[in-house]
Amino acid sequence: MIGATLRGPAARAALVGFAGPAIVVLMLGMMILPLPPFLLDVLFTFNIALALVVLLSALYTVRPLDFAVFPTVLLITTLLRLSLHVASTRVVLLNGHTGPDAAGRVIEAFGHFLVGGNFAVGLIVFAVLVVINFVVITKGSGRIAEVSARFTLDAMPGKQMAIDADLNAGLIGEDEARRRRAELSEESEFFGAMDGASKFVRGDAIAGILILFINVLGGLAIGMLQHDLTFTTAANHYVLLAVGDGLVAQIPAIVISTAAGLVVSRVGKGEDTGRQLVNQLFAQPQSLLIAAAVLGAIGLVPGMPHFAFLALAGGLGMLARWLAQRRRAESAAAPVAAPAPATESPEVTWDELAPVDVLGLEVGYRLIPLVDRGQDGELLRRIRAIRRKFAQDVGYLPPAVHIRDNLELAPNAYRIVLKGVPVAEGEARPGMFLAIDPGRASAPIEGIATRDPAFGLPAQWIDGRLRDQAQALGYTVVDPGTVIATHLSTVVHQQAAALFGRAEVQGLLDQAAKSLPKLVEDLTPKLLPLAIVQRVLSTLLDEGVHLRDLRTILETLVDHAPRETDPMALAAAVRVALGRAIVQDIYGSSPEIPVIVLDAGLERVLGQVMSVAGPDAAGLEPELAASLAREIATSAQAFESQGLPAVLLVPDRLRHALARLARRAAPLLKVLAHAEIPDTRTIRVRATVGGKA
Repeated sequence: MIGATLRGPAARAALVGFAGPAIVVLMLGMMILPLPPFLLDVLFTFNIALALVVLLSALYTVRPLDFAVFPTVLLITTLLRLSLHVASTRVVLLNGHTGPDAAGRVIEAFGHFLVGGNFAVGLIVFAVLVVINFVVITKGSGRIAEVSARFTLDAMPGKQMAIDADLNAGLIGEDEARRRRAELSEESEFFGAMDGASKFVRGDAIAGILILFINVLGGLAIGMLQHDLTFTTAANHYVLLAVGDGLVAQIPAIVISTAAGLVVSRVGKGEDTGRQLVNQLFAQPQSLLIAAAVLGAIGLVPGMPHFAFLALAGGLGMLARWLAQRRRAESAAAPVAAPAPATESPEVTWDELAPVDVLGLEVGYRLIPLVDRGQDGELLRRIRAIRRKFAQDVGYLPPAVHIRDNLELAPNAYRIVLKGVPVAEGEARPGMFLAIDPGRASAPIEGIATRDPAFGLPAQWIDGRLRDQAQALGYTVVDPGTVIATHLSTVVHQQAAALFGRAEVQGLLDQAAKSLPKLVEDLTPKLLPLAIVQRVLSTLLDEGVHLRDLRTILETLVDHAPRETDPMALAAAVRVALGRAIVQDIYGSSPEIPVIVLDAGLERVLGQVMSVAGPDAAGLEPELAASLAREIATSAQAFESQGLPAVLLVPDRLRHALARLARRAAPLLKVLAHAEIPDTRTIRVRATVGGKA
């Protein structure tokens, strides 16, 4: 049972997850617990093998991120070497007086075989290795890591902007954009970690020098003072062991440093380092031929080793000739591999058609920081808040806002686009604030005169230092991001009907089906097709009626659909059902509602016209329509000047026609039918159109 459990993937994953912490704890334990010489031999051999594995992994890495764990590997290998230093130092100082094999066979081999048993030669070789590692490899790779980290962080905003631009242009999808952003984040984290991890290797080289001298001085002192050895004997034993210990640790350190340099100096993503060296170093036969000629000339000089120079010159010449022949063969075969003429253009496909964004925001180049994720663009958060607030207020989720930069716009300009057509535009000045005069400013303020793009109020672009002064004078002061966000929110609410398409209808019904499945099933497609439902809801939105009470809307449609399929009649029935909510949105909780009404004679005339021409204002005489529109606009302005909501109360059969007539004359005027007024409200007539107030 246990064996079967251990063979399972979950058990293997648990063992793999346990291996890392166990290795680190064991390495720390080597600094405290004494190790026998045999175990030191095994660990030193493992250290050399690990360094070779790391070097080969770095060579075969195609991208730096393919070896993203390398900074951690640097730390672990450095810790391993330092732990072995401590363990071997303990053994050398305790048992060094017994002979050159006191610390194991590996240290003895490095102390005798590599340097011929001469500790002076060993010290010099060790010093040379330290100089190579510390001054050349470690210093160079550390500098590359530092510059790479700095350049990677500086380039992040531009790369993120490019990803967002590709996403907004439809060149990539959300998943690909998310993958690229994650890769960009990992790249910055990797080079930042490499910048710090290179200090481990540098510190390891310094520690190797100090440990060697500590071992030499400590060994001489212990051998001469505690074991009564002569200076020569103590030097032969302890210094040779210290040199062997230093060499057996310094060689893997150089290998690891070389691997670090290879990783941070990688350029390109298509090939590993070995393939790049072969393909690029030997890409030009001319360079090899010139090098062969130079070596051959040097080999002919009297006193030079003729065989070495002439043999190498001949080898390079043969290699250059072979590469030149292969290149000519590839060039001759190239025309055969290209049957199609270069001037022929590819066939046009349906993929060439790019969909038009339902809702877009185009910005000039100076406004890009406001919409750049890499620079924490505040406008992106505001747009998400606008969509959330719109959904809560109106009752459906509007389409996403596609943002792109437009070099044709002025640097500070922006434009709101609906289905490819500009519907609003304005300007925002980064670094400045818009001081809007709501009508109660006590004094003028210095700035660039303009108008609030959302509501058309007089305003000034002011410097940031005048912000507090403008607020004290009664101005409403907002930042550029708020200016654009407010304008966008206003446009989205105004265009609520235009933004409401079949996809939004389907999404609304799908959401309603979660809580009202039977009601949605009875409505569509049994009673009404989706197109009719969409026209009814668009009509309500066009008249400023929200869709939050979707249950009442659907129930009303289900009740009236068996005997009525005209969208205008269904919308009128829904308005009556929502009458309480419509009046509440206009008047609040006030029990008395002031309204504008039609003169009785005018009502009769309009009723006769509608009975002949149908429920549309197109049947009215032009003079009567113009006069009626002027009177409605005048009454609406009078209400607005008194701070009252402008509402025209008309008979039910006239409401739709007069609503269309009044829309251009008085955009803020609401036209209500008598049936839409709840019994709990008291009507107060404040003005009459077509007669005297």
